[in-house]
Amino acid sequence: MSVPLLGLETEYGIIREDLENSDPVEESMKLLKACERKSVFCKWAYSKENSHLDMRGFRVASLAQDEEEDAFCAEDRKRPYSYLDMKCDRVLTNGARFYNDHTHPEYSTPECRSVLSLVAHDVAGERIVAECVAIRNRELEGNSLQVFKNNTDYSGHSYGTHDNYLIPREIPFENVVSGLAPFLVTRQLYAGAGKVGSENPGAGNFQGLQLAQRSDFIETLLSIETMTKRPLINTRDEPHAVSNRYRRLHLILGDANMSAYATALKVGTTLLVFNLIASEDKLAGLELVDPVADVLKVSLDKATVLQRKTGGTITALEIQEAYLEAAEKAFAGKDLEWNWILKEWKRTLDELRHSPEKLSDRIDWAIKEKLFTEFMQSEGMGWEDPWLKSLDLEYHNLDPDRGLYRGLQQEGAVYSLLNEKEIVRAVELPPEGTRAQIRGQAVAQDAENIKSIHWTGVEFANGEILDLTGVICPEEVEIFLNSREQLV
Repeated sequence: MSVPLLGLETEYGIIREDLENSDPVEESMKLLKACERKSVFCKWAYSKENSHLDMRGFRVASLAQDEEEDAFCAEDRKRPYSYLDMKCDRVLTNGARFYNDHTHPEYSTPECRSVLSLVAHDVAGERIVAECVAIRNRELEGNSLQVFKNNTDYSGHSYGTHDNYLIPREIPFENVVSGLAPFLVTRQLYAGAGKVGSENPGAGNFQGLQLAQRSDFIETLLSIETMTKRPLINTRDEPHAVSNRYRRLHLILGDANMSAYATALKVGTTLLVFNLIASEDKLAGLELVDPVADVLKVSLDKATVLQRKTGGTITALEIQEAYLEAAEKAFAGKDLEWNWILKEWKRTLDELRHSPEKLSDRIDWAIKEKLFTEFMQSEGMGWEDPWLKSLDLEYHNLDPDRGLYRGLQQEGAVYSLLNEKEIVRAVELPPEGTRAQIRGQAVAQDAENIKSIHWTGVEFANGEILDLTGVICPEEVEIFLNSREQLV
């Protein structure tokens, strides 16, 4: 089994530094309106959304996000905009969706078939968002609008970076949970973006650098919710595909990585683990007694000892090594990209065990650890100094003149996974062999005649409908394109 489609959704932090109380809704709207790229604007088909079905076999009557949406709507009635005006949805020629998720601009990549394609489209999203920030700041005649690719504002708010995997529905959901949970608890060893201090009361008076930002906010093992009681595994059953064939695993616990390498490793290893689960590989002894509590424990101390359900203890690194060993046995030599993932996964875990300082050119938390430690030594300060939280935010700033990661890129101090040609292509064009190719071509060729648009289809003003619900695999895309020569 191979996961046929992958995707990433990133909510960006946004602030106007020249205003004492900037309105993130207004600022996100104005950022979206600043976008000059060809797109379909304010035509997203919200009637196609259905977030209330649960993978455990039931439908929930309401979600916390519904209550928040109602609260927003009550407040938004005071604004001179319609709901669609405020959402400011754009669907771009590369097949991506860029919109206002009320208090955050959100960029959702097009559906991709490979890990490196997905990473290129994630970085393309950074480019497009940063481009809009620059345009908006020219309108403001300054540099007051700042946007961050991170997951916390250090004021108790967390916003998400969600990785998505379309998997066969025939895989029993209980197998997904048991096989995936220990992996997700420990994936932060290389996927964590790093965070100075903690906002979780359970962390006590923690002073130092956590592995991950979202680990402060994970509260339960399974839940359909995304804004409260945030789960290790989200149970929303909204596949955006033929529902009796597929599930979409919508994982909300991940961090926003500035390092494209870390993004590739995060998504790539998760992809291989899904394939292990599908092949019913037995990963004996890895299930944890309290995986929810262990998320924060590992983030605060990567060497912490975890309790296994079968008795005894295990470390986060040992769990990752067990998954790697199983993946090497099952998949080595079967796919060039998988070979790269296996090689880099092994390299990273080996360096974590023997020489973790070597990670400081490509793993976000390790880059921060080196950068901040050197800064503290030069300034004679400790982890408790609030200046470090400001630096933590600036690491994720998209501004090329202010962002700390951007500065390291310009100095050649961090590993460059992608070349400029790959990024520029992803900014302009959709991934081939996916339904995003059809969506992107429709936008590029006939945007002005599109009445509504969604992941699963496009409706034109003349009543013509392109139903993409069942168009998943490259063969299905080719058949669809061949039958609709006007889109080619």
